[in-house]
Amino acid sequence: MKIISLFSGAGGLDKGFEKAGFKTIWANEFDKQIWDTYKYNFPKTHLNTKSITEIKIEEIPECDGIIGGPPCQSWSAAGALRGIDDPRGKLFHHFIRILNAKKPSFFLAENVAGMLAPRHSDALTNIKKMFRGCGYDLYYELLNVKDYEVPQDRKRIIFIGFRSDLNIIYSFPKKKTKNLTLKDAIWDLRTNPKPALNKNYANKNDRRKIKNHEYMIGGFSPIYMSRNRVRKWDEPSFTIQAGGRHAPLHPKAPKMKKIEKDIHEFVKGKEKLYRRLSVRECARIQTFPDDFIFIYDQISAGYKMIGNAVPCHFAKLLARSIKRSFN
Repeated sequence: MKIISLFSGAGGLDKGFEKAGFKTIWANEFDKQIWDTYKYNFPKTHLNTKSITEIKIEEIPECDGIIGGPPCQSWSAAGALRGIDDPRGKLFHHFIRILNAKKPSFFLAENVAGMLAPRHSDALTNIKKMFRGCGYDLYYELLNVKDYEVPQDRKRIIFIGFRSDLNIIYSFPKKKTKNLTLKDAIWDLRTNPKPALNKNYANKNDRRKIKNHEYMIGGFSPIYMSRNRVRKWDEPSFTIQAGGRHAPLHPKAPKMKKIEKDIHEFVKGKEKLYRRLSVRECARIQTFPDDFIFIYDQISAGYKMIGNAVPCHFAKLLARSIKRSFN
């Protein structure tokens, strides 16, 4: 089945759907820091680099499905909380504009759990009405990717719709019985990572066997030190965020010590063990394969691409569930 990808980012959703047998024929991503990475990893997909607000319907090919993750900052507890009233939140309307015009057999849209917060209830009701108004039977659910063979705590709301005339009955994938841990994901990467400054760092000539295995150095803000940032080897990771300075710490370090409310510190005498997870370690936790290469001039862009992505394996399970519904 042929799909188009909106707000593609580095292509976590696209890679998962690809592994489930779908073909991404057209994608849109406006952030120029991502273009080289997407083109490298999806050489057969046409990448449109315009702002989605400027894309005309006739530029988009016919397809069987539309997938994408409209920007989430507007709904995030860490963002401005303005939801659909934020300029980034309004981009959701363009997802619906294209969906309504192209009328594919199905769609999938992903967003943060914050969309379900009471403050956004009216906007969420509106969004559901818009999806259904396009002529789709809508299914949505809040899922934690750790229940689907992804070694990370990460809650996301998933909207899936099928064109109403198809009379598709859909069920979300069942939770897996085994939860994966940091040891499952990154144990073999625990030696020889490369420290990298945030500025003027280029990885384009990286000749190591495992690419992108470098980590951001630099200080830790009071906000970062307000809580423990270490998960142990036998636990899933904290959520991988879209910023290197907020990356979780490596599990070789002991858990941070609580001093008082909203203040933690590194265990004395063990300070050298505390480092951020590398870009490749974050990519492993997001279930990107090692042959998926992230290209960037500043290491912060690598963390951003990975943190904004949908975990590939989670996307594959969702894609398979959609394919089963048609079968």
